[in-house]
Amino acid sequence: MTCQAAGLGPVTVAYEQQGAGEPLVLLHGVGHHRQAWDAVVPLLADHRHTIAMDLPGFGESPDLDPTVPRDLRTAVAWLSAVLAELGVERPHVVGHSLGGLIALHLGQAGLARSVTALAPAGFWTDAERRHAYAMLAAARHSVRLLPDTAMVRLAHTAAARTALAGTFFGLPDRGPHETLIADLRALRDATAFSATLRAGRAPCLYSGDIPDVPVTIVWGTCDRVLPPRQAARVQAMIPGARLIQLPDCGHVPMNDAPDLVTRVILEATPSAPEEQ
Repeated sequence: MTCQAAGLGPVTVAYEQQGAGEPLVLLHGVGHHRQAWDAVVPLLADHRHTIAMDLPGFGESPDLDPTVPRDLRTAVAWLSAVLAELGVERPHVVGHSLGGLIALHLGQAGLARSVTALAPAGFWTDAERRHAYAMLAAARHSVRLLPDTAMVRLAHTAAARTALAGTFFGLPDRGPHETLIADLRALRDATAFSATLRAGRAPCLYSGDIPDVPVTIVWGTCDRVLPPRQAARVQAMIPGARLIQLPDCGHVPMNDAPDLVTRVILEATPSAPEEQ
C-alpha cells in the first residue's frame, strides 16, 4: 500500500490484516519485521482485527528517502498517514522495543485508544544504550557474515540456536526453526538498521505523561538487551501505566510465551463499552 504523508512524500508499507473486532496495530522492533507477531496473531484473531506492519526500511517496507529525518516525529507522521489510508481511527497500538517507543508517542499524539509497550526502547542510561547497541550490532554482524545456507543449517542445531537467538529470546529452543531463520534474515537485510540506531542516540527519546490513554508496560524478566529495571523509569514518567512482568521471557517475549503475551494484550485492549 502507498499513501501520502505530509512532509514525507509517498510512503509504501507492507502490512497484513487478520481477525475481526476492534482494530489493533502491531509494531515490531529494530531489525525485526511484522512476522515478529506471527505466534500471537492467530490467538488474537477471534477477538481483534490485527494490523501488523513493517516499519520503513524493515521487512518488506521500503526505507524512507534519505533526506527525511529519522526521528520519532517522522514515525508518528508516517503511521498517521498509514492509518488514515487504512480508514482506521484511534486503534489499540501494541509495540515491541522500537515499536513500543513509537506506540507511546502515538498515545501522546492522541492516535491510539490504548498503548501496550513491550520492553520499549529509549528509557536507558548511556551505558545501557551502548550495551544494547553492542548486542544488536554483534548479532547483525554475525548473520551478515554467514552464507544463507550455513545460517539455515545452523538454525537447526541446539547449540547454534542458543548462540544465534540467545541474545533475544529467554527460551531460544522454543519456536519453529523457520521463525528463527526468518528473524535472522530480517536482521541481516534491514536497510534502516544503522540509521535507526544513529537516531536512537538522541538525548531524550521520550518525555511526558499520557494521562488520557490506558498504558500497559510489559517486560520479560530475562531481557538481556533492555534490562527490566528500565521499566521503573517508564512508570516514573507515566504514573498511571500498569506494569506486567513476564517470567523467564527475554527481549522478544512473543516467541518465548505467545499465550501469555496474547492474554496480556487482550486484557490491555478492552472493547469500547458500547460494543461489549
